Amino acid sequence: MSNTTSNPSQRDRDQESTSELGAAGAQLSTAPREEPLADLPAMGVIGWVRWFWRQLTSMRVALILLFLLSLGAIPGSLIPQNSVDELKVQTFKDAHTVVTPIYEKLQFFDVYSSVWFSAIYILLFVSLIGCIVPRTATFVGQLRSRPPGAPKRLTRLPAYTTWRTEAEPEQVHEAALAMMRRRRYRAHVAGDAVAAEKGYLREAGNLVFHIALIVMLVAFAVGQLFKSEGAKLVVEGDGFSNTITQYDDFKSGSLFDNDSLTPFSFTLDDFIGTYERKGPQIGTPRTYEAHVTYSDGAYGKPKKTVIKVNEPLVVDGTKVYLNAHGYAPVVSVKDGRGKEVYKAAVPLLPLDNNVTSSGAIKVMDGYRDKSGKKEQLGFQAFFVPTFAGNGQGTMFSQFPAADMPVLALNGYHGSLGVDSGIAQNVYQLDKTKMTEFKDSDGKQLKQRLLVGETMKLPDGAGSITFEGLQEWASFQISEQPASGWALTGAIGAIAGLAGSLFIQRRRIWVRAVRGADGVTVVEMAGLGRSESAKLPEELAGLAVTLNAEAPTAPGTDHEPDPQPDPDAAGAASPVEPAEGAEK
Repeated sequence: MSNTTSNPSQRDRDQESTSELGAAGAQLSTAPREEPLADLPAMGVIGWVRWFWRQLTSMRVALILLFLLSLGAIPGSLIPQNSVDELKVQTFKDAHTVVTPIYEKLQFFDVYSSVWFSAIYILLFVSLIGCIVPRTATFVGQLRSRPPGAPKRLTRLPAYTTWRTEAEPEQVHEAALAMMRRRRYRAHVAGDAVAAEKGYLREAGNLVFHIALIVMLVAFAVGQLFKSEGAKLVVEGDGFSNTITQYDDFKSGSLFDNDSLTPFSFTLDDFIGTYERKGPQIGTPRTYEAHVTYSDGAYGKPKKTVIKVNEPLVVDGTKVYLNAHGYAPVVSVKDGRGKEVYKAAVPLLPLDNNVTSSGAIKVMDGYRDKSGKKEQLGFQAFFVPTFAGNGQGTMFSQFPAADMPVLALNGYHGSLGVDSGIAQNVYQLDKTKMTEFKDSDGKQLKQRLLVGETMKLPDGAGSITFEGLQEWASFQISEQPASGWALTGAIGAIAGLAGSLFIQRRRIWVRAVRGADGVTVVEMAGLGRSESAKLPEELAGLAVTLNAEAPTAPGTDHEPDPQPDPDAAGAASPVEPAEGAEK
């Protein structure tokens, strides 16, 4: 015989416990009730829709979807994304030709706009809303209702104490009611007992947590759809205006309007960088800041400020971050007739932590050789801010500060290919239609220049001079709408989760009735939503406080005891936990 039919006495006690507790032990949770299987409709179209909706809005499915969303973000973090850097994506494809077709089919290069990620995102959003709406309605209903009356037998509750007093039952009820309200319980007199309840913020924290998740999801979606982000390299003395044409690189969300860019501008006055010169951290930046003058709006008054790492310039919600720093050698080029045809500070890209840099110098217009023929010049440039010296190994910088700047050049003449209409990388030199200059020995013309030195081109083709040195700073300009909402949602989620975990929902009843001998019998009992070691301790503290108002009658041989007393109700078997309390 099965266990369910071999113990009828246990079933009788459970039924008796349920009938005694009544509404007191019911609905401590605001979660929607699961309907019995017999009450479900026939599995037609409506039945399947209801079944799917209940599965989707269950907490289990919401957690699974949240886990899948986190899991889906992993390839977006490990694999280059088109929305971030298309050049890195192309480099990845060239280096991984085997997995690239698979990744493209799985949309791993566009994770956050992929069909499968969007489906998880939308389902999670709907699931959370489906969880919150009925729970909120139930919670509001509980807030409007009063704590239920006391069960018939308080001895069956997890925490229980009793004593006898000479005070009148009405006096005990009044004292208990006042005590409960001082302890911030919702309390009222229900029949022959005072019913009190506390810990409603537990469910409120649960709802806040779910609402905060929805706020974060909405903020994330708005941020992706309406964001804008771009980069700009600015040499000292030059400026930037927040228009599309000014960016070196610009990306935006699918719903972003270019006309909505925040109007402002700034000029890089000076970049200051100092570095550790001794010890194991030699070369580590100590000062790394860009001094700028900016104007808010088209006609704003110029203001000076300093942009540091993690301390951006903020203009009407748009943030300007300091990203990188490098050097821009100032060079001048003269043609074969001695006319200066080019003079500019040329930014070079760092290759290592000591700012060893490389790039290209392109003279596109105005140059003529000694015979008057129009040509274009190109120079491959290699720069070190601190040169080790001749015979001291390869030409790599020894320190990031410009202690001994050296510029190495080798030149070419011909066509740079810029007239073809195809975009070029400004830091690379296309040599396909160019011829290198040769020295007197027929070797490639190359030379190291200190500040003020000149490299003469062969056959009277002109010269190039290393005039001086400037610094540049790279800035990231980003506008991320709803970032404040995302932060608020994150804080709300943490606060709500803490409340739902640490706040205990519990009910306390105080019954005072006159005994057969005319002495008032006081009973106190507590019931928690879940098993808690603090409930008996809390009940003991309340009992001691109430005992001071209604002291134990003379001749009573025991003081208030917060633990259940099986003998107090004349029970022959051990006291069982009340209905609704976890064993």
